[in-house]
Amino acid sequence: MNSVSSLEIRLTDGSWYAVCDPSSLTPGRGVAALLPGGRQVAVFLDRAGRPYALSNRDPFSGAYVLSRGLTGSHEGRPFVASPLLKQRFELATGRCLDDEEIAVQAYEARVRTEEGVRETERTPERVPAAP
Repeated sequence: MNSVSSLEIRLTDGSWYAVCDPSSLTPGRGVAALLPGGRQVAVFLDRAGRPYALSNRDPFSGAYVLSRGLTGSHEGRPFVASPLLKQRFELATGRCLDDEEIAVQAYEARVRTEEGVRETERTPERVPAAP
């Protein structure tokens, strides 16, 4: 029997928003999702099944492309590299690893199943996002 699950992110008002079924994601690859109010997020699952969500907007180019970036790891910290200018953004915090004054918004993400929330729920370290 398949259990129903959803990847959810916490919105700025504190509510949880179901983005997709995590089984539709490929670990290491991102997808873009539209949030209420028109904001875009880039959603990722790492190879261990941990969910991450960042703003999809690349602050260097202004394009909504981070979901199409390459994922990797630097000093044990997972990141996504922008497909345009290649700046790397830490998935857990949104911090730019190549310019410490820049960050994108990171969202708390979790996987909810019929049995409850999986252990992958985590709260990102809060980093102020660049305007």
